Parts: sequence; C-alpha cells; structure tokens
Amino acid sequence: MVVWVFAGGGESEVGLRKKDGAGEGKIGGLINFLTNTFPGCTFKRKTPFRRKSGPRPNKSMSYGRTGKSLIEQIQEELPIALKEKRNQCDLIFVFDDLDCRNPETQRKKISDSLSKIPNCDGIPILIGFAAPELEAWIIADWDNSIAKHPDFRGRQQRMRWWLSTQANISFDNPESFSEYDSQRDCCQDKLSEALIQSSIQDETDRHKPRFSKGYYTPILLLEIDPNKVKKKCPLFRQMYNDLQTFCCSLKSST
Repeated sequence: MVVWVFAGGGESEVGLRKKDGAGEGKIGGLINFLTNTFPGCTFKRKTPFRRKSGPRPNKSMSYGRTGKSLIEQIQEELPIALKEKRNQCDLIFVFDDLDCRNPETQRKKISDSLSKIPNCDGIPILIGFAAPELEAWIIADWDNSIAKHPDFRGRQQRMRWWLSTQANISFDNPESFSEYDSQRDCCQDKLSEALIQSSIQDETDRHKPRFSKGYYTPILLLEIDPNKVKKKCPLFRQMYNDLQTFCCSLKSST
C-alpha cells in the first residue's frame, strides 16, 4: 500500500510550506493531490527533494529535473532506497511533465532505465505524465481552480479569453498545447508561462497577483475534480485509471 513517487519538477510537485500555530506544515503539491485522490495508497515522495536553505545548496537537491535528468536522478536514488527499505514499497510511481515529448518514447526510456537497477524486479512500476505540464489539469477544470481563486476574481474571464485566443490553448484538450522543440528537448511554448502572461495583460493587472507555477499550482491541484480532468486529458485519465486500479486492489486485498 506504499507508493514511492519519483517526480520531476520542483515547487509544483513538492508543494508549499506554511507557518501556523502548530509549526511548519505542507500544503498542496502532487503528493497531497495523490493522497486525496487515491486514499487506498500511501504516497512517499522520493524526488524532487525540498530545496534546502544556504548559500551553496547540494546539487542533487536541485529542482527542475525532467526527462533525461530525472532518469539519471532515479538511477542514483532508487538503488539507495531499495537497499535501505525495499520491503516498504508496493509500487514505484514515476511521474514527469511530458514537455511535448512522445509519451511512448519517454515511457520506454524510463522503463528501460529501471530494468537495469538491481533489486528492482518484483516491484510493480507505473509511469505517468502531465502533458505538457501540471497546469493542463488546472486549465481542464478551470471553474474549480482559477475561476474560484480570490486572487483571480474579476479577471478570470479575461484570462481565459487570452489563453484561448492569444495562446491557442484548448480548454477541451489542454494536453495538446504547443509542439516539440528538438533543439531544447521541450515544448516550443510553456503552458505555465502562458498562464503568467494571461494574468498580467495590461496596466490594471500590474498591482494584482500574477500567476506563479511555484505558488498557485500546488494549491489549485487540490481544488480540481479528477473526474472532470479525465474527460479532457487522456494521459491524465490513463494515469488515474492505473493508480485507481492499483490502490483499490490493494485496499480490497487487506
């Protein structure tokens, strides 16, 4: 019932921290979204690491790992975890922003790299993608995410219009945004950057909060309805169905 999560990215996946009367606590982020959506499993984040304070942070603690870099990080970290706590893992879940790469090609690269790791055999592996970024899920359920957040009240309709007409984002199929740039191994345009631009269209927006991938995405992930996102995001639907099947089967067998 324990799922080890190896995810790319940074603040969006890790989530935020807040100060309260009880001390420091996490809010939002991928792990909390998974925990809320699939209560039959316990999700343990192995990557990305939380950024540590200090003038010279450890390179291995850096955010932004994706694609080939994420695979290399998994090859470093998974053997250590398996050596220390192999019997505490029921599923290895690898998650990454697809960044307009071919999903089957990326799935094979990840699967091939995991097959070479000692002591990895016998543990089920699931590979999921956000296409092109996690923000596609937020756009897919706009009414429960951006439209309801107080920081965007009064301008969310203008933001949606700009994203549809100027950034050419399909709200019915947000995973289709942009095209692959082979020189940079990522999308030609960033979905998260489009969201930022939509929130600062003119001078009237300058004094208002601009969209931030690091701040708003972790929070809004907890507001979306997975059933609505499934209808508009095929890769999300595939990941959701696979995790649902796994977590439900584990729960029913206990």
